[in-house]
Amino acid sequence: MNVLALISLSCHGQIIVTATVYNAVASQTDSDPLITASMKKIDPNKPQRWIAVSRDLERLGISMGDTVCVDNAGDMNGQWVVEDRMNRRWRRRIDFLVHDSIKLGKWNNVKLIK
Repeated sequence: MNVLALISLSCHGQIIVTATVYNAVASQTDSDPLITASMKKIDPNKPQRWIAVSRDLERLGISMGDTVCVDNAGDMNGQWVVEDRMNRRWRRRIDFLVHDSIKLGKWNNVKLIK
């Protein structure tokens, strides 16, 4: 990614991303869906405000364990902790970890503020 592309991603400490949801199930994660990339155990009976981030966001300074503020994502707005990593195919994207009863959700132009 060139310098101009990096500048367009980040403005005044915020990064514009697409946000989606995921469930802690093998079809959406890996063979051990209750363990995040940061090695945290997901408790399906206790809501956590955890997100997964695309790997390009890590190069922009978003790291495991960081608390970030999400804006422009409706009910998902607020503070979330980075505890998981998305598949290599995704760019400029975050995934909200949600209960299995929530199947769909997508927001464009979401502000991610560290």
